Amino acid sequence: MKHSIIKSLKIVTMVTVTSTLAMASSATAATLKVTIESLAPENGTLLTPVWVGFHNGLFDIYDRGEAASPGLERIAEDGNAAVLSEEFFASGAGSVDGVIPGPNGPVASGDIAQATFTVDSTSRYFSYASMILPSNDAFIANGNPLAIEIFDEQGNFTGADFTVLGSQVLDAGTEVNDEQETTTAFFGQTIPDTGTPENGVVTLHPGFIPGGRILSSETFAQGDFTVDGYQIARIKVEKVPESSTTGGLLAIGGLLWLGSRWRQSLKRLA
Repeated sequence: MKHSIIKSLKIVTMVTVTSTLAMASSATAATLKVTIESLAPENGTLLTPVWVGFHNGLFDIYDRGEAASPGLERIAEDGNAAVLSEEFFASGAGSVDGVIPGPNGPVASGDIAQATFTVDSTSRYFSYASMILPSNDAFIANGNPLAIEIFDEQGNFTGADFTVLGSQVLDAGTEVNDEQETTTAFFGQTIPDTGTPENGVVTLHPGFIPGGRILSSETFAQGDFTVDGYQIARIKVEKVPESSTTGGLLAIGGLLWLGSRWRQSLKRLA
């Protein structure tokens, strides 16, 4: 009887520890921190709250030379990411997205905006989009959905850390770049979707009008993002230490302690 109890306790210990280790190793969720840091100069461009999404590589925000989607149009003209988010979920490519605002809404010069997300490692890729302020329909985003890999094929976190340059600013082709006060976001426009339709395609942005309303404004005197070396933002995706990992280790430690107590009890039975 005594030997039967000993054998049973050993089996229970082994099975329980093995199960706990399996649960720890099979966990694929990770807590990720996304940081948006504005690198634009003072009196330069701003960003609307930045939309970010984690997906399997099949969510394509835009293609150059093609018309913008309704979601891209809304974020490029008005900074509204709601429709883009709807397109993201409808695509079935991912299930985690969000909008990261600056301390006062827009992400302005010197601002650092952050948010955390719980992401499964099957969502291997990261995408972002934001409107350039002020503008009619200037924006930044990654056109290649596979460009920013944050998990490798084995599910290992690789992260991301990159800088968006002024030379990468795009024109949605949805609104004429007239820079009028009533049609230019953050410059005087009070009602969304009020610009003159352009019916064009996504292209590189040519820059603000030389001597136009934007660059002539003292507030945006340093807003010429076509200048060599102009930096828009730095974007980082980092992994946050997971409490679940610690919990798993504590659970394993507790099982080992329990096994020790069992062995001590069995010695007294001997």
